[in-house]
Amino acid sequence: MSKENLIIEPGSGNVFADLGFPLEEAQNLILRAELINQIEDYVASSGMTQQQSAKKLGVTQPRLNLLLKGKINEFSIDVLVNMAAKAGMQVEMKVKRAA
Repeated sequence: MSKENLIIEPGSGNVFADLGFPLEEAQNLILRAELINQIEDYVASSGMTQQQSAKKLGVTQPRLNLLLKGKINEFSIDVLVNMAAKAGMQVEMKVKRAA
């Protein structure tokens, strides 16, 4: 494909919606992805082993490994919020009308 035929469209701000997921699922996935990224950052910067991090987060090491591999479908928002809280994070939610 040449540059002349390339069409660039602006993103919606939610990569999952842009990929064609239904709106409800896309919103859920983007929230889970953000929580997973924050927990991954915590684990990476903690200086703890995966085993120590898992214990701190209240999960098994194999379960933490699933999170670190990006297995988003293995984790509900509830579980991720609980893990974030155990890591000392405060999770806030903002709800607004869709544009």
